[in-house]
Amino acid sequence: QVQLVESGGGLVQPGGSLRLSCAASRSIFSINVMGWYRQAPGGTRELVATVTSGGSTNYADSVQGRFTIFRDSPKNTVGLQMDSLKPQDTAVYYCNVRERAHILGPWQEYWGQGTQVTVSS
Repeated sequence: QVQLVESGGGLVQPGGSLRLSCAASRSIFSINVMGWYRQAPGGTRELVATVTSGGSTNYADSVQGRFTIFRDSPKNTVGLQMDSLKPQDTAVYYCNVRERAHILGPWQEYWGQGTQVTVSS
């Protein structure tokens, strides 16, 4: 099992920035994908950004160019730098980790408890 603890959410004005961080309770298996998802009120959970153990990144079109995902593998953390925030970025942001012990093994998936991000003037 892996526990994920997020931090860094809060209230910010449009155009502002926030940085989210997520720390895992143990070392993640070498084959993994770490990422961020979000869920707005009344909406479904959606992908924000992911980064693989090889360093490949993927972003939702809505955040491309504004958000940057980064990881610190030795520290088992993943972060999300959010710039040029818009009111439509308001949501609960969830950290996600998928890992497997070997190339043919099953994926295990874990979620953080979520952190609120509110963009409002």
